[in-house]
Amino acid sequence: MEAEGLDWLLVPLHQLVSWGAAAAMVFGGVVPYVPQYRDIRRTQNADGFSTYVCLVLLVANILRILFWFGRRFESPLLWQSAIMILTMLLMLKLCTEVRVANELNARRRSFAASRWCLCGPVVTPSRQPTSC
Repeated sequence: MEAEGLDWLLVPLHQLVSWGAAAAMVFGGVVPYVPQYRDIRRTQNADGFSTYVCLVLLVANILRILFWFGRRFESPLLWQSAIMILTMLLMLKLCTEVRVANELNARRRSFAASRWCLCGPVVTPSRQPTSC
């Protein structure tokens, strides 16, 4: 008799816990990448981040979505795969931009250093010849 009286509380509580668990499954894989993304963007340095991990996670999540068409599984896992694919693409985009910018800056520095360290006349940006 008391169990019937508590149904008004237990049913919504059960659904709330189910929704919370589903949300944790969907977004739980993305959470570790948020501080990494912010750190890479702030420092403009992606040296410690492996793009191979992104590649493996992209392939795994794409395969999971393709598997879903053959044998349906829970929708939170499908949503998790879609969100992880978007996250990995964002991480790859950021890392590529940062690494390209860093390589261009390094090439500019080495070009400028080689240009100013030559012995003999050097043409400055104002086109006036100088010597070392």
